Amino acid sequence: MTGTPRIGRALPVVAVLLAILLTAGSRAAVAAERLVADLDDHLVAITTGFTGTELLLFGSIQGEGEVVVVVHGPKEELVVRRKDRVAGIWVNREERAFRGVPAFYHVATSADPGTLDLPRTALDRHRIGVDHLNLRLQPGEPAEDRDAFAEAIVRNKIRVGHYGAGTGRVQWRGGRLFRTTVLIPANVPVGTYTIETLLVADGEVVSAQTTPLFVNKEGFGAQVFRTAHNYSMLYGIGAILIAGLAGLAASWAFRKY
Repeated sequence: MTGTPRIGRALPVVAVLLAILLTAGSRAAVAAERLVADLDDHLVAITTGFTGTELLLFGSIQGEGEVVVVVHGPKEELVVRRKDRVAGIWVNREERAFRGVPAFYHVATSADPGTLDLPRTALDRHRIGVDHLNLRLQPGEPAEDRDAFAEAIVRNKIRVGHYGAGTGRVQWRGGRLFRTTVLIPANVPVGTYTIETLLVADGEVVSAQTTPLFVNKEGFGAQVFRTAHNYSMLYGIGAILIAGLAGLAASWAFRKY
């Protein structure tokens, strides 16, 4: 006989919890709708003679805020070596192995990065700026001089054009529309890329959208690339045979003429 009053008292509590959940869900939906972004092309096909390309990212926002675009490519493992001069000869001394290093990285903002007023936790979470890439060592690697080796990775990536030397610009069009371009260099690594578009307001990320980008090799060059990586021994033997036959053909041609 005591179960019915308890159920009666529990019903208002359940109703309040449901109202809270529904309110939270509607707020999340509104936040998600505050930012819409897309690419003009989600596939970059690398063929023979590929010299790079330029992608257009565009979108719109509702309300006030600044837009940040972060592009990072497939993760890779890297070993960085430090050279020292010994008896007049440069030799490799120390080295550090890193994991999860973005093969490609680019950032663009609609305002000066220093004015975004984001906490360090948000900058680290969304990798806004090369200082917030948080490059991680492989397990077991000594942590000594980690920052110096990580800075060397960034310098080398900038030198070959895989990391942006500075911050790109997101341009406004008509108040709520925005656009930015992403330069894809000719030597871009193949793989799956992630483009994260963020809306920043009042010192926090209020909305975010993730867009995929695929970079693939196509055509005869792609077949050669896959053969070289998947069947390296056969590829090496084939290359030697072709070089030998070419040498014999050249020798025969010179003897004839």
